[in-house]
Amino acid sequence: MILHKHTHPTVVLHKERSSLLIDPGTFTPAAPRLVGETSAVLITHDHPDHFDVDLLSAALESQRELRIWAPADVVAQLHNDDGRVTVVAPGDRIDIDGFQVDVVGGTHAVIHPDMPETGNVGYVIDDDVYHPGDSYHVPGLPVKTLLVPTSGPWAKLDAAVDFIRAVQPDRAIQIHDMMLTAAGRQFFSQFVDPLTGIELLILEDGDAVQL
Repeated sequence: MILHKHTHPTVVLHKERSSLLIDPGTFTPAAPRLVGETSAVLITHDHPDHFDVDLLSAALESQRELRIWAPADVVAQLHNDDGRVTVVAPGDRIDIDGFQVDVVGGTHAVIHPDMPETGNVGYVIDDDVYHPGDSYHVPGLPVKTLLVPTSGPWAKLDAAVDFIRAVQPDRAIQIHDMMLTAAGRQFFSQFVDPLTGIELLILEDGDAVQL
């Protein structure tokens, strides 16, 4: 399996002739191209940096093979009733073009106690890659490749360190990093690496890694 990291939360997984696109949001310039190149999209939650409703609504009209899996509040915004958009919830296990996907989590990380709680799911793919969306939820499943959010109004260094320690992956990769400069991403890693014993890899937009 090959992982391509794109802007902020957007990731593409490739395996044989299949691809799986996760969170093509409005912050991702390549999102229209990435959606056009796949037939399977996962969405973690309805924040626009993860979910571009206009892009995906248009793609459902133009790409008859496109399928989307997402939480109920995302699916409701897509207004599609031909069976190509599927509601997922924590505890679900689904097979998507040869990828085994376990749905975990359920709640977005707290931004501020005065803000209402919002939903968020994470995806564990092939007992290997874990994309947590906007959370530090520990999935309780085997994870080799942990995608670690490092910027945002809810992201915190201590929580990220505890997240990596609890999941115990073989490797960790920064995502959700658009709000950090190049120096900021390096600085984040310099704290995480010695505290966890796992190198927090930095990938530029479009970079790929063989898993």
